[in-house]
Amino acid sequence: MTDDGIRSRHAVVIGGGLAGVTTALQLAEAGVGVTLLEGRPRLGGLAFSFQRGDLTVDNGQHVYLRCCTAYRWFLERIGGAHLAPVQERLDVPVLDPGRARGARLGRLRRTALPVPLHLAASLATYPHLSLAERASVGRAALALGRLDPADPALDGIDFATWLGRHGQSARTIEALWDLVGVATLNATAENASMGLAAMVFKTGLLSEPGAADIGWARVPLGELHDTLAREALDAAGVRLRTSARVRGVSRTDGDRWSVETDGDTLDADTVVLAVAQREAHALLPEGSLADPDRLLDIGTAPILNIHVRYDRTVLRRPFFTALGSPVQWVFDRTEASGLKDGQYLALSQSAAQDEIDAPVAELRARYLPELERLLPPARDARVVDFFVTRERTATFAPAPGVGRLRPGAHTRAPGLYLAGAWTATGWPATMEGAVRSGFTAAGAALRALGRPHAHPLKEAA
Repeated sequence: MTDDGIRSRHAVVIGGGLAGVTTALQLAEAGVGVTLLEGRPRLGGLAFSFQRGDLTVDNGQHVYLRCCTAYRWFLERIGGAHLAPVQERLDVPVLDPGRARGARLGRLRRTALPVPLHLAASLATYPHLSLAERASVGRAALALGRLDPADPALDGIDFATWLGRHGQSARTIEALWDLVGVATLNATAENASMGLAAMVFKTGLLSEPGAADIGWARVPLGELHDTLAREALDAAGVRLRTSARVRGVSRTDGDRWSVETDGDTLDADTVVLAVAQREAHALLPEGSLADPDRLLDIGTAPILNIHVRYDRTVLRRPFFTALGSPVQWVFDRTEASGLKDGQYLALSQSAAQDEIDAPVAELRARYLPELERLLPPARDARVVDFFVTRERTATFAPAPGVGRLRPGAHTRAPGLYLAGAWTATGWPATMEGAVRSGFTAAGAALRALGRPHAHPLKEAA
């Protein structure tokens, strides 16, 4: 039980994405009264669902890894872990259709052996690289394992430069490093901070055997990040207001905070800005950060999602990834979408700067023939529907130097905190990073309120 002083405390969390929902849940569980404001009519931020006829469509395919312990906590907390299970062991089908003797399928799989032997057998038989290239990957992986991702010097160089220094050919980068890096960082190696790349590969592939096992929602994301999240917030006593646009945040004469919305004004002891960096910049009171314009220097990167509905089954796997093709990752979303006849595939195209604004007709002309090249059964199938979703600011850009721009949870203004995947989580822009930022912001706020609170993952927040 909390004392009356703590019980009377009130926090306003602005933003109903994963960062904001996590922050609100943590504050409420510590006995703080919480109001969560979200400008959209739904929760979930940039990981949401919508209806298109009889389909329930995710705006984009989102996955996580077994090492994403914060997002796994989130799923457990909202009662949705069973709806987004992790594969038993890492198994990624990699299809290269451009071989002279026909398409060739390779697999990136792990065994139960300890790190780094868990990937040795897969690498030794990976058909998309030569024997010499496979050997060079092993040497680079050992060198990467010796790095400290938090070393500021790594943030200043790009991943491709480091790979080149460690003997990685252009083919090796395409067939392995970018295969993973583009999907997790939303940038190719030449555009990615070495610090963030080291974090991804060291944590995902070199920490423990099962760290990179892949999990994804078998239901629409809205069922998790909106429906179940609302139920969890309600059970925790959080007052949720959607379609609530925040106009301003200011300090009151009584050293409290005033949050102005379209409809009214809320008073609070604590305010957490769990919104995108540009929105946070617009709401920050003067003097809250030493150099608030640095938030505007954190760039953004797009993700394009292509959705294709066929009149029959053309893919027998849950997903695959491709080389030598504009197609990156393809997922079967038939069951999750509620489709009863035919098959619905979702293509996730990261680092899509060159295509994010391309007309639908142009994308259709480019990607349908590619799917037929990759999936021969598609040649005889009828396309029932083809549409795209575009997230122009899907993630922050993980460019070299971004680490020095990312702020922590604290501001100079007592009682005002920041959360979001773009803050200094040490992770790239992922669902994991968003939840971790919520842990950090809530922990900082609770300490300031005199309410020490154990980190959910029992590690330093």
